[in-house]
Amino acid sequence: MLEAYLLTLLGVVAAQASPGPNLMAVASAGLGQGRRPALLVTLGISTGMLIWAVGVSYGLGTLFTTYPLSLVALKLVGGSYLLWLAFRAFKSALANTPTRIVSDDRTQSGIASWKHGVLVVLTNPKAALMWSAVAVFLFGAGLNTWQVALFGPVGATSGFIIYGSYSILFSTGTAIKLYKRFSRWFEAAFSASFALLGGKLLFDGVRAFR
Repeated sequence: MLEAYLLTLLGVVAAQASPGPNLMAVASAGLGQGRRPALLVTLGISTGMLIWAVGVSYGLGTLFTTYPLSLVALKLVGGSYLLWLAFRAFKSALANTPTRIVSDDRTQSGIASWKHGVLVVLTNPKAALMWSAVAVFLFGAGLNTWQVALFGPVGATSGFIIYGSYSILFSTGTAIKLYKRFSRWFEAAFSASFALLGGKLLFDGVRAFR
C-alpha cells in the first residue's frame, strides 16, 4: 500500500503544482486580499480535493465512465463558473481596483473564501479526471475501498502545502506592492487566464453534443 501511495502522490503533486484554476484562485486572493483569505481559499481547495478523493473511491469515477454526459455537465458548470470569475476580474481591471472574490464583510469573508476554494475544485473536470485516475490506479494496485479513500487526506495535505506556499508567496509585502502598482495589468491577466480555462471547458462540453 505504501509503495502505491508514494507513486500516486508523485503524480498528484505534479498536477497540483502546475498552473490552473486552483493556482489562479490562490494568487488572486493573495494579491488582492492578503494572506488570510488566500490560506482560507487554500483550505477550501484541500477540502474539495478530499471530497473528490472519497467520492471516486466510492464509485463516482465509475459514474463518469458509465455516464459520460455527467462529465460533460461538469465541464459546462465549471466553465461557466470560471467565466464568471473572468468577468469579475475584467470589471476590476476596468475600475483599477483589487478583485473581490469574496464578501467585503469581515464576519463572512472567512467562510466565503473557503467556499470559493471548494467551488473551484468541485467544478473543475480536470480534478474529477485526476482523482478518477488515482482511484483506478490504486484499485489496480490491489487496494480496497477504504484504503483508496484513505489516500484522500494524503492528497489533500499535499495540496494544502503546495497551495499554502503559493498563498504565502503571493501575499508577501513585495508581491502586494508590485500588485498595487500594476493592479490593472494583474487583473487583466487573471481575467484572461480564467476566460481561457473556462472557455476551453465550455467548448469541450458543447463539442461533446456534436
